[in-house]
Amino acid sequence: MYMKLLVTGGLGFIGSNFCRYMLAKYPNCELTNIDKIGIGANPANLLDLENDDRYTFIKGDICNPLLLNKVVNQVDAIVNIAAETHVDRSIVDPNTFLQNNTIGTFTLLEAIRRHNHKVKLVQVSTDEVYGQALEGSFTENAPPNPSNPYSASKAAGDMFVLAYYKTYGIKASITRCTNNFGPYQLPEKLIPKIIIRALKNLPIPIYGKGTNIRDWIYVQDHCAAIATILEKGIPGEIYNISAGNEEQNIEIANKILKLLRKPENLITFVEDRPGHDLRYSLDSTKIQSQTGWKPKFSFNESLELTVKWYVENEHWWKPFATESILHPTPWKLSGSR
Repeated sequence: MYMKLLVTGGLGFIGSNFCRYMLAKYPNCELTNIDKIGIGANPANLLDLENDDRYTFIKGDICNPLLLNKVVNQVDAIVNIAAETHVDRSIVDPNTFLQNNTIGTFTLLEAIRRHNHKVKLVQVSTDEVYGQALEGSFTENAPPNPSNPYSASKAAGDMFVLAYYKTYGIKASITRCTNNFGPYQLPEKLIPKIIIRALKNLPIPIYGKGTNIRDWIYVQDHCAAIATILEKGIPGEIYNISAGNEEQNIEIANKILKLLRKPENLITFVEDRPGHDLRYSLDSTKIQSQTGWKPKFSFNESLELTVKWYVENEHWWKPFATESILHPTPWKLSGSR
């Protein structure tokens, strides 16, 4: 597959893994990465691609229409991964999430509408737009029901994508994935925070009673799913992506402590954050039946790989492992970053 591909947010966790995945899988792919290098980005994530002639990095913001107007007419496809993603920070600073996740998506859509109507767009969204699933699993037909500013901003971006498909015929598909984990994820997220605090022999903060359930997927499986939708996805369609690994937060913590041979008494329960959904669960029958994609990594295997990566890459996460990032209840920090 020959493709000139634009990836937005390619220096973040999912974005950097996706850039590396695409260039490894498709030798003829030429990839341009736009990233403003905000809080979720790290230039060190893609140092291994600096000498790859197929890779171009542009420091820039997807809220900048002049930049997007120039770039979108030079590519065949776009994968929009640029986003603010941490729920706790969205509670402290909702405006940043509105700007990046909603206005940024709108700006990208406008650039496509005006300058390259033939380009294919994959909008990378989240299962959180559906809200909590007290029973069963959400299909793509479930209406958005967001519970926090982060998920609301992503849902709004999704609605603009669908509207631009219906109104202007833009060739856009949406993916909604469950919780990702793996290498290069910032320490503010649950799994790396548990790993790093355990390595430092610090108490492991678990919200509420630890019974909140998430459906986890290894980031490599998510990257493969995005690539599949880029190739086989139908414009105007939404595709749920999940691996069926539903785990309580307390179970995640116990598994990580066991892998690190740390005592379970490091776990401490802290005040729950506002709007904390109890359970997320997606039905990914559609993508599997229509495209043939299936997750390849088991949860226990990929969790072990992830723990091993953080143990061996302290030089990567140490600069980010600040007191505020590792804070037990970061949503309480005024002006938290």
